[in-house]
Amino acid sequence: MRVLLCATALATAAAGCTGTPERVRPTAAVTVPASVDPPVVVLDPGHNGRNAENRAAIERQVPDGRGGMKACNTTGTATDAGYPEHAFTFDVATRVAQRLAAAGIRAVLTRADDDGVGPCVDERGNAGAAADADAVVSIHADGAAPEASGFHVALSDPPLHPAQEAPARALGVAVRDAMRAAGFPDADYIGRDGLDLRADLAGLNHATRPTVLVECANMRHPEEAALVSSPEGRDRYAAAIAAGIHAFLAAR
Repeated sequence: MRVLLCATALATAAAGCTGTPERVRPTAAVTVPASVDPPVVVLDPGHNGRNAENRAAIERQVPDGRGGMKACNTTGTATDAGYPEHAFTFDVATRVAQRLAAAGIRAVLTRADDDGVGPCVDERGNAGAAADADAVVSIHADGAAPEASGFHVALSDPPLHPAQEAPARALGVAVRDAMRAAGFPDADYIGRDGLDLRADLAGLNHATRPTVLVECANMRHPEEAALVSSPEGRDRYAAAIAAGIHAFLAAR
C-alpha cells in the first residue's frame, strides 16, 4: 500500500508527498489499493502561532463569502492556564493527518507549522478546491463561558454551493457521530444535536467541496481544558475526527 502524508502548506497541495507516520493505528476499512488514486482530505487547523504578533496582517479585511468583508484571521482562544487554541488545532490536525496517511488517504494541511501567520479565512475556504479535495475539515476549539461544554460541528447555512448542501451535511453527521462514539458530548450551549448552522464562517461560505468546522471543546471549561491540554486528550479528538472522515469517504 502506498502511504501519502502531505502535512505541508497548501502551496504544495498539488505535489505528491510520501511519508511514514509514527504512533498511528491504521484503519483498515478505508485502505486504498495502490492502483487507485487516494482520496484527498484538507485539514484546516484554526488560527496560527504568530497571529497575535501580526495584528495588522490578520485584521486585514477579506471577502466573507456572502458579499461582505471580515478580518483575515483571529488569534483564537486559550485555556485559563494559557494553552492556546492554535497549538491545539495544529497538533490535532497533524495527528489526524497521520491516521489518514496510514489508511492511504492523502492529507493536506492549510498551514505547515504553528509558527506563522494566517492563512486568511477566504484562502482556507478555497483550500478544498485548490487541492481537489474529497472533504475538508476545519479544526477549532471554543472559548465560551466556563459552564458551557461539549463539541459541535458547524455547517454553512443557507448553503451557497451544492457541496455545502447534502455532501457537507453527510460529512458533518459522520464527524458528529464519530465524536459521540468516542465519548464526547454534544455542546449544551450552541447548535442542536451536535450541529450548528452558520452563515458567518467564511471558511465554510467559500467552500466548493464538502466542508465542516469542528469545535472540539470549550477551552474555558475546566475538565475540557484539561483534556485539550494533554497529548492523550488530543489523540482522542484526532482519532474521532479521523473516524468520521473515514466513515464519510466509505459511504460515498
